[in-house]
Amino acid sequence: MISPEVALPGRERGLLMGPAFHEVLGTRIDQVPEGAEVAYFALGCFWGAEKLFWQVDGVITTAVGYQGGYTPNPTYEEVCSGRTGHAETVMVVYDPRKVSYGTLLKVFLENHNPTQGMRQGNDKGTQYRSALYVTDAEQDAAARRAIADYQPELSAAGFGAITTEVLPAGPFYYAERYHQQYLDKNPNGYCPIHATGVTCRAPG
Repeated sequence: MISPEVALPGRERGLLMGPAFHEVLGTRIDQVPEGAEVAYFALGCFWGAEKLFWQVDGVITTAVGYQGGYTPNPTYEEVCSGRTGHAETVMVVYDPRKVSYGTLLKVFLENHNPTQGMRQGNDKGTQYRSALYVTDAEQDAAARRAIADYQPELSAAGFGAITTEVLPAGPFYYAERYHQQYLDKNPNGYCPIHATGVTCRAPG
């Protein structure tokens, strides 16, 4: 990770200007309806990761962006340079009456390799690290509990220590419009899911 002193300066204006609608769900990706909750997941390339979550019943909308670093409103190219500190992140807006944060954690943990540090498979760099950016104490406790419960299962399967960072959610900077729901627009797009095949017992 770079230090904030040498991070790119970024810009004041966001990259996603004006109303934005989900290509699959038809909902606004730039609004959170009353009664909905928000969760943030970083599990490697955000194209495939976002598709995982928009298919979950109870998810209202999803969006991809950049989080966990220092540069305000970075571009994709800047994030890929490793000079922003950001991870590629999926924002998930969900109805807690229909799906729990625990269920979303299960999707997160089972669909990437959380033991690889600053990479996922051949995708190498700080932007591909595993991270949970939590919005409150309940999410923080649930995230840490799920990781603690999952570690023995991974260890038994021959994997190493989980490297997922759990931190308070800072600003989420929306990625460029062409990245939103990328695999719906480009169904043959390359973005593999690096699942371990190990079942997670996180609460549903």
